[in-house]
Amino acid sequence: MQEKGSRDAAAAALRMVVSADREEEAVIREDLSYSGIKVSATDFGGEYITSISKMIERTVAIAKRDGVIGDSHAEEGSVAGAAREAVSQLVQKAAGLNVGGKIAVARLDDHVAVAVFFGVGMLHLNEVAVGLGHRVV
Repeated sequence: MQEKGSRDAAAAALRMVVSADREEEAVIREDLSYSGIKVSATDFGGEYITSISKMIERTVAIAKRDGVIGDSHAEEGSVAGAAREAVSQLVQKAAGLNVGGKIAVARLDDHVAVAVFFGVGMLHLNEVAVGLGHRVV
């Protein structure tokens, strides 16, 4: 049997971030809990460059709120680092534009993954972008 780890946490974050609504999030959360994976997600929108720090802060906040991480600096730092990595992967598409979508965080044991799934652009002329970051607590 293959050991669970970073791949499973990343897959869980991606699964959560592409969910359609809160009801689907609840189903996914319950399903993943049987595998020992904790997840959380939140919607986000705004101008990309000026919102980067808010995206990272909100990811840490939802992870703490939903019990994905505790209050330790190591756990908060892992989520912040993974969120920064995920968000920074969108810079080529998103710089100077608005983004809107969802941010999700998943944890399995000491593996933390953050996924972002955004529409990027103006009006209805959106590009779709996905970013993924991973850290170990």
